[in-house]
Amino acid sequence: MTNDDLARELITLTDEDRDRQAGALGGDPAARLAHRRVTVRNADRLAELLDAYGWPTVTLVGAEAARRAFLIAQHADQQLDLQRRVLPLLSAAVAAGEADPSALAMLRDRVLVNEGRPQVYGTQIAGVADGVPVPWPIEDPDGMDERRAEAGLDPFAVHTARHAPA
Repeated sequence: MTNDDLARELITLTDEDRDRQAGALGGDPAARLAHRRVTVRNADRLAELLDAYGWPTVTLVGAEAARRAFLIAQHADQQLDLQRRVLPLLSAAVAAGEADPSALAMLRDRVLVNEGRPQVYGTQIAGVADGVPVPWPIEDPDGMDERRAEAGLDPFAVHTARHAPA
């Protein structure tokens, strides 16, 4: 049975993150700080929810709220310990068919980049140079698209095209 209250809470938490993210990406320091406060607060709350419920699976909260739980973890860059804690929980959920494999790949890359190590799937973009998205370093770039396909991700060229300036 779906926990509707938990699902609503996860969706509400990430709605505020989304609302503030656009301003934060614009480079305004006040907007960036406000967004950081939201992501830290959300991550703190996710840690409490993990203690109470375990990973919010599709069965527990529905597909959209499960995706939103992943987004909270993905945006918890100031709390690498939480991101590391979520990896095995999300991995188990993927293995049980209760989470999206692409979410696991993205979080794995995020943790690796936050640890200063090369990413595996090329999901993390460092910036844009001369109008071209530049990823953080990638382990074994030649095998990357095969790994991306196994994780349910689009080819790297499609992914980077989404990040190209309009």
